[in-house]
Amino acid sequence: YAWLLQDQMDAEVLAARAGQLNPQTTWVLSRLGLEPPVLLPDASPRFETIAHRLNTTTPERPLRDAWTIANRTGGIAPILNADGTPFGLVTVLSLFDFLKRAVGANPRREETKISELLDVPCKEACDTEVPRFQLNSRIRDALPRILREERTEFWVLNEHGSYAGICRQRDALNPPRLQLILVDHNETRQALGALDEADLLEILDHHRLGNPSTHTPIRFTVDVVGSTCTLVSERIDENGLSAPPSLAGLLLAGLVSDTLLLTSPTTTPRDHRAADRLCRWAFMGGSILENETLQTFGEQVLQAGAGLAFREPTDIVSADFKQYEAGGLQFGIAQAEVTNFAQLEEYREQLCSALTHLQESKGLDFAMLMVTDVVRGGSRLLLTKDVAQLDVLPYPRLTDGTRMAEGVVSRKKQLLPIVLGALEG
Repeated sequence: YAWLLQDQMDAEVLAARAGQLNPQTTWVLSRLGLEPPVLLPDASPRFETIAHRLNTTTPERPLRDAWTIANRTGGIAPILNADGTPFGLVTVLSLFDFLKRAVGANPRREETKISELLDVPCKEACDTEVPRFQLNSRIRDALPRILREERTEFWVLNEHGSYAGICRQRDALNPPRLQLILVDHNETRQALGALDEADLLEILDHHRLGNPSTHTPIRFTVDVVGSTCTLVSERIDENGLSAPPSLAGLLLAGLVSDTLLLTSPTTTPRDHRAADRLCRWAFMGGSILENETLQTFGEQVLQAGAGLAFREPTDIVSADFKQYEAGGLQFGIAQAEVTNFAQLEEYREQLCSALTHLQESKGLDFAMLMVTDVVRGGSRLLLTKDVAQLDVLPYPRLTDGTRMAEGVVSRKKQLLPIVLGALEG
């Protein structure tokens, strides 16, 4: 979608993700030769958005060098060590302190030429106690300290402790807000943190409504299809474009994953048309997928996402975990895919333990793991605790404590409505 917006708006649009990549996504990106989207842990502005890389000089250079810089920067000159780390700032206040020391309390007692003062090394007129902040640190976390300071300028450093810029108090109080488009989700619980510190421009999704509030009208599209990839492919087609083969393959992989190769109950005729369209774009001659078909590529995608043996239990329960609220209870449902349920017997206890830890860490009332057999079309359900309202679920309890949900493969369309109905009575 970022590619389409860049083409249509002639603007810089960056594809980003809010969490870690699961094995299926990692495999697809590698197969298509694509770099992962940038990881965006939350929407809170960082110091990198307000850092200004002002000109610098060194401690031994004459003060006139700093004076020249300060005249161009609004009264501040950064002084750096030879290795690029901060030495100090020459500011209006530090210059005043220097003059007090150099001239004394009674300037008439002794005449001092300005030219002589400007020949003094910069280090003599520096403030060396200026607070330092990291480029990737959240501004809001540092605001209490910034507001306590008499200083109004601060160092911004990179991960190596070297100079990256200078920030001013006024910029920290009103930093530029991140502009976001939510794709394939619209619930605040499922979005990246600090969403209220960003400007939400658009939502493109195919899930149930749980949209965050906005201060201004936005473009909002939630449609009844099996995958948001279908909506993106339709937007591309409506604009008279065809996606590059690698991006078309990426969209096709997402469509295959969401609809279990067009077999899920969530699949619509529009998804079938989108699959045909994306196959045409992705499998064209000379592309990285030119010898593939929907069936062969789709089976590889599903296989890459299935299995429990080579993944940590914590990764399995958290990779595709979505939070909800109903009947006064907060809960989450994770989904993992396997090619048969035999693996579940070996890892069930480890998964239950990891799921319980995840539930407790998020402060939820309970959590559920939906282990889906993508070959036979059914799911086993693991719950962290017995919830009285869920006794009415139409899924028989097995001897190992799990529930068998025959024919249930879609969390969104099959499992979630039943769970919500049970909780809301």
